Amino acid sequence: MKNFYNYLNFNGNCRQAMEFYAKCLGADLHVMPYSQGPADMPKEMKEADRVLHARLAKGAAVIMASDCPPAVPLQQGNNFSISVDCDSREEVDKLFASLGEKGKVDMPVQDMFWGDYFGMVTDQFGIGWMFNHTPKK
Repeated sequence: MKNFYNYLNFNGNCRQAMEFYAKCLGADLHVMPYSQGPADMPKEMKEADRVLHARLAKGAAVIMASDCPPAVPLQQGNNFSISVDCDSREEVDKLFASLGEKGKVDMPVQDMFWGDYFGMVTDQFGIGWMFNHTPKK
């Protein structure tokens, strides 16, 4: 395992919040809107003025965030997840299975359009987990 990151969810104001945090923390910010998502993403999501993924970094410190999809309302408790940057696909699979025991699969582990191996699960205690492996290039 390389790192754990806080992953924040917002309800349409992710860009505003992350730009504020970047300014306050003197950090670098990268933002990808839903409009730049994969071609097979539903049209209503691509047209939404929302953030698909944002990454704020200063040195080794990282905060990641996104807006909830339009059809998924923000609720107290789903506004954050723990993102785990894994060393291998096997580690993703192992952690996904173990932390997901008696939990709920939110997104099955799969190869993603950005080139990583990724999956999401909510554990039996209601905590969201994201597992990601970036292959070496």
